[in-house]
Amino acid sequence: MSGLFDLDGRLAVVTGARRGIGRAMAEALAQAGADIIGVSARLRPDDEVAETVRGFGRAFEAHAVDFADRDAVLALGTELAGRAPDILVNNAGTIERAPAAEHPLSWWDRVIEVDLSSQFALTQLVAAPMLERGSGKIIFTASLLSFQGGINVPGYTAAKSGIAGLTRALANEWAGRGVNVNAIAPGYIATDNTAALREDADRSRSILERIPAGRWGHSADLAGAAVFLSSAASDYVSGTILPVDGGWLGR
Repeated sequence: MSGLFDLDGRLAVVTGARRGIGRAMAEALAQAGADIIGVSARLRPDDEVAETVRGFGRAFEAHAVDFADRDAVLALGTELAGRAPDILVNNAGTIERAPAAEHPLSWWDRVIEVDLSSQFALTQLVAAPMLERGSGKIIFTASLLSFQGGINVPGYTAAKSGIAGLTRALANEWAGRGVNVNAIAPGYIATDNTAALREDADRSRSILERIPAGRWGHSADLAGAAVFLSSAASDYVSGTILPVDGGWLGR
């Protein structure tokens, strides 16, 4: 049974790999046997994620790319397509918080570019060799706000709702060609993106009261889902948005 989750010999690209959820996913895939190409705006070859991956006996390669820079993303995608990776984890993202009536359009534009448009641009290029050989795994990081509206994050909600739709659209076209496209929707995870919520005592309390598991999630809670959707265990799973939320959506 363990062979279903074995990623030995696979090459995985993980964006947003420097910290938080992306780092946890990269490390989990490496522990399962995959070599990792990590991508993040400020990723260095000697960052902690690189050391951990190499500690599992796997190779790690670092690329520093700003996902708000379309030309840089396209250049990265072209380079990665030449490497023909087996797995692409689209986790890079950003968030800006302000009431919708006051939300600067410059914030909206940047969040949509980083969290949605760049995801499609990169996937389109990296998927080409997957489709040619008839195999590959693509995973997007969606959000609870792919299902709900959120508060004070209109750009982020729009982008993550778009990610859910993009996941389904690509799955419809590519499942029959051997490429599985799915997404993971993290719940309230204790990362930099949720620091403002956790520092607001009233908001943090109201969130915790809604989570049946009774705690904020940890980045490591996403590890199993990432390995599952990257492995042979998910070969007949396509177009799904998998919540990892401590039961939030079930309330």
